[in-house]
Amino acid sequence: MFEILFENKDVVAVNKPEGLSSIPERHPEPNESLYEKLCAQRQEQLYIVHRIDKDTSGVIVFARSAAAHRCLGMQFERRQVHKVYLALVHGVVAAEQGIIDKPLGQRGSGRVAVNPQHGRASVTEYLVLHRFAAHTLVEAYPKTGRRHQIRVHFYSLGHPIVGDRLYGDRMIQRDYPRMMLHAQKLSLHLPSGPPLTLEAPLPESFERVLQTMESA
Repeated sequence: MFEILFENKDVVAVNKPEGLSSIPERHPEPNESLYEKLCAQRQEQLYIVHRIDKDTSGVIVFARSAAAHRCLGMQFERRQVHKVYLALVHGVVAAEQGIIDKPLGQRGSGRVAVNPQHGRASVTEYLVLHRFAAHTLVEAYPKTGRRHQIRVHFYSLGHPIVGDRLYGDRMIQRDYPRMMLHAQKLSLHLPSGPPLTLEAPLPESFERVLQTMESA
């Protein structure tokens, strides 16, 4: 069973756990993604609107009709959806807030990198929430929706996300039980109602890591 954050005739919103693919991957095992499991559990054919990374937890929305799928897809395409992520990064971020404006492009082996010449425009705003001795908790607001955008943007600043084994020192990253990135809020317009803000509470796995930071 998955935590349902909201549902009506247009959408179903779920708090995705970390470690589970949100949609079928290139070489999927049967019924291994959240999308497949949710369709089977509900005995309903849902529509994929967007995705979040496998090791990221938090809000994800699926449409329940073709009309809702078109409406929501257009909002994502036009960047009319407001997204808020919580991220714990390595190091102490000096600025209280900032804008990371760096084009991103595919690098191979599943990685993404900053590519000023051939990358696609990518913008992430952020706000520092709390500084620990050697880490920083930030709120990140991606203005574009590139693959691994938040992860690569903070990595490019020298502040990789804690527990991210694809970006950063792998030996250090393996010491953490999860990647510390959580899709906390998502604001959009439903086809049949007023604006809606969905919020996913922090999972215990995220809170436990934060507690270890407080006691360090």
